[in-house]
Amino acid sequence: LGVVSFSFLAVLLPCVLSFNVDDKNGETFNGPLEDMFGYSVQQFENSEGKWVLIGSPLAGQPAKRTGDVYKCPVGQGPNPTCIKLELPENTTIPNLHEVKENMTMGTTLVTNPQGGFLACGPQYGYMCGQQTYISGVCTNVSSTFQVLNSIAPAVQECAKELDIVMVLDGSNSIWPWTSIIEFLVKFLKNIEIGAKLSQVGIVSYGEEVTHNVNLSQFDTTQSLLAKVAKLPQQTGFKTMTALGIDTARKEAFTVERGARPGVKKVMIIVTDGESHDFFNLDEVIKECEEDDIERFGIAVLGDYNRNNRSIKEVKKFIEEIQSISSDPVGDHFFNVSDEFALLNIVDALGSRIFALEATSGNYTSSFEMEMSQAGFSAHTSKEGVMLGAVGAYEWNGTVVMHTNQGTVVPLNADFQDPLDERKESLAGYVGYAVQAASTPNGVLYITGAPRYNHTGRVIVYKLDGGVITVTQVLKGDQIGSYFGSVLQTVDVDQDSYTDILLVGAPMFMGPEREEQGQVYVYKLNEGLFEHQTTLKPDNQTCCTSAHSHGCTIVNTNGPCGARFGTAIAEVSDLDLDGNRDVAIGAPLENDHKGAVYVYHGAKKTIKEKYVQRIPGPGDGVKTKFFGQSIHGVMDLNGDGIIDITIGGLGGASLFWSKDVAELYANMTFDPNKINLQQPSEDCVLGERATVCVKTRVCFSYSVKSEKDHLNLAIKYNLTLDSLRAKSRAAFVNPDEKSERKVQVTANIIDALCLEHSFAMKASKSFFNQPGQHGERKRGG
Repeated sequence: LGVVSFSFLAVLLPCVLSFNVDDKNGETFNGPLEDMFGYSVQQFENSEGKWVLIGSPLAGQPAKRTGDVYKCPVGQGPNPTCIKLELPENTTIPNLHEVKENMTMGTTLVTNPQGGFLACGPQYGYMCGQQTYISGVCTNVSSTFQVLNSIAPAVQECAKELDIVMVLDGSNSIWPWTSIIEFLVKFLKNIEIGAKLSQVGIVSYGEEVTHNVNLSQFDTTQSLLAKVAKLPQQTGFKTMTALGIDTARKEAFTVERGARPGVKKVMIIVTDGESHDFFNLDEVIKECEEDDIERFGIAVLGDYNRNNRSIKEVKKFIEEIQSISSDPVGDHFFNVSDEFALLNIVDALGSRIFALEATSGNYTSSFEMEMSQAGFSAHTSKEGVMLGAVGAYEWNGTVVMHTNQGTVVPLNADFQDPLDERKESLAGYVGYAVQAASTPNGVLYITGAPRYNHTGRVIVYKLDGGVITVTQVLKGDQIGSYFGSVLQTVDVDQDSYTDILLVGAPMFMGPEREEQGQVYVYKLNEGLFEHQTTLKPDNQTCCTSAHSHGCTIVNTNGPCGARFGTAIAEVSDLDLDGNRDVAIGAPLENDHKGAVYVYHGAKKTIKEKYVQRIPGPGDGVKTKFFGQSIHGVMDLNGDGIIDITIGGLGGASLFWSKDVAELYANMTFDPNKINLQQPSEDCVLGERATVCVKTRVCFSYSVKSEKDHLNLAIKYNLTLDSLRAKSRAAFVNPDEKSERKVQVTANIIDALCLEHSFAMKASKSFFNQPGQHGERKRGG
């Protein structure tokens, strides 16, 4: 007969939920949804306490909408009062006519290495003449919330000086002349006249030429307008356009009539018919080119329409005025149906004239840094501040590097592929997102261009002084996915070198045509990023009134989907395993309530399966788009664990992270071997003497945070013969409800040990089968 050693007792602990963020408790900060309160968030600490900084880019409605940043105190109980920092009022660039309305301060919010933070308003503008340029501005704020300085690297000095001569056809076919006067008045009202500003001269012609106004004759706009209001018509039966242009070139643009050396010369020609001296035009225009006179041609078709002239005649007239206009003709030529319609082109003409105030070439519609919106994105490091400028170079975009040594403004060609003949980079939005990667061989700078070729791309480059060298380009694969609009580098193992790059494509379309979004993970290997995996959110069911099959709740907001990857943040080791983690926002999930996914870092990358999904706490009405912004780098409640702040529109939430405990279990048996032929008189089961066994179950734990002696609750199950249909033993403790299973809940401070007893039943399976010899080490 046999001796049995026991191992058929199973210890069952409830499944450990793999999450570290307590989404049921924490703190909430609320603000106006219409102000986009919560668009950006940052955790912050200074001598006064701990804070959550919240960007509100449209604060100040309905009047100015300058935007601002709020400081919200942590640990002040429910419904804490957030205080506006009034950054727009204290943000200024000297010697500018600033335009702070709609400057969207707080769109970008990043901490800086000096202990303060940087807040940007990419829609900040300034006036050059009547033209508003959207340069963008960023403000450095100290740890005590004082504005240190403002930086606007895209601001350029206004070159307001222009010498403008208007050459007017005053022949008899122009009618009514009052329409010409009204056109002049409306146009000239937007011209700033002065010694260091613009000057305007007027020449009119028919058969002969008259100098009506000299360039230096008036020093204010109002005095010029008074003269223009009484300007007589030249009259005449011929239209000597070549003579009028040549006279203006040779006489109106002279020092004697007020022309200024080195000042841009502009000529505006307004005429309603083909010239009678057309044979001289080619030579006259050639001489204008040699004198660097930029020309705008306006063809007035009133006489042609009134007299039902043929299409061929109209076309010939238009071609003549186009030949007078500077290149590119599309930017310098206008045609209107009649004299009354001249008023309709005043704004367009003015915009093209005023664009010359800040450009030196003959390309009036070509913007360089004037509309750059610097600060649309930002990244701070010890090397300096990277500022994304998506509007630079006609929205091709660029990245400005601002350091203590100066500012590097790359050329338009620096981020373009010289072999790109199809101009795919036009309006690519370089600078939409910016990041930097640390390697043993130096820093790699990274920027996204989500509109490049409509599929998006990411550019990796090195910066040596002012020289940019592109080392790698990563390309998106779906039109409209906005690949590259969000970037995040992560040093997973915290060895000071970047391990991975995450690239968001938040508008990636899923199989149901919803904006699912996805995030691409690239591993950095010897200076190059290699695609490793692609992260996706939970499948979203788009339930609308038109598509509601199988739905219990119908979406009331569009578009449907998740936009997973709208925000990607490196968070500092939530599970305390020595690896940094990642949080990814999906603000459209759950009918725009939003959600955030948490991924743990491991082995220089992140795990492909998320460990926690944090649903938006808002109602989807007053607060929505939870996951629009994420920041998690500080312990804000003093428990030694990093906490995470998540913003939506209308509010932000601060979540406490849970401690991480390692639980150790040990079980011993007394006796650890039994002989069923030697029952004990003290052990009776069903009026039969049998063998009893005592088992001692012990638990201990260690926590990864700095806390000691936590009072934890533990729950465990003991099951006898768990792999068999019928147990060969039964618990004999009088307080046990089940003879086969025990469930225990107890508190543990440092360690916990409990004892349980069970008795053996009579069972043939304990005995050796024929042909088997020796000791059975396992009971089944």
